Amino acid sequence: MLRLFVALALPHPVRLRLSLLGGGVPGARWIPAENLHLTLRFIGEVDLGRSEDIDAALQSIEAPEFPLILEGVDYFGPARAARSIHVGVRRNPALEHLYQKIESALVRSGCEPERRKFSPHVTLARLRNAPGNRIAGFVAEHNLVREGPIPIASFTLFSSFLSHNEPIYRVERVYSLGSERAGPAHDAAPDDVGD
Repeated sequence: MLRLFVALALPHPVRLRLSLLGGGVPGARWIPAENLHLTLRFIGEVDLGRSEDIDAALQSIEAPEFPLILEGVDYFGPARAARSIHVGVRRNPALEHLYQKIESALVRSGCEPERRKFSPHVTLARLRNAPGNRIAGFVAEHNLVREGPIPIASFTLFSSFLSHNEPIYRVERVYSLGSERAGPAHDAAPDDVGD
């Protein structure tokens, strides 16, 4: 079984700068730079046959390249019960269009439709019993964070393996946007897909 998700891999310099924001919130588990990404669709555990169907469906997607701007730091829900801190994404019709194409392709391949609203973000930290005032202070201090425009020329199918500390992500395939075709993981440039 493979645990799969579709995401935008961020360039190494962007991941490094975002990881340097970490600190100052008790109960926060900061995501290491190599794991920072923007999830487009979590798929879950699938067998090899289904993973091949998913790959074929994702290869059929045609969408243009586009610029992405990350901006602002926030959390979901009330501060006293927040589960994560994230960097937001400026509203982007091209990103929403790509998400819809990915969602349609995955449903055609046999995946269940996504029931949650698409809220693009990059998770910086997962929280456990973090004090609400410290979360709010961190957000206020870093709310002017801005990265971009970041050129997005591909999206990636990742597999995830749970370890004792952090999950380990492996690139399964990179799908080019624009006129390029999808290629296997070994064709991807290291700065485009993570460490």
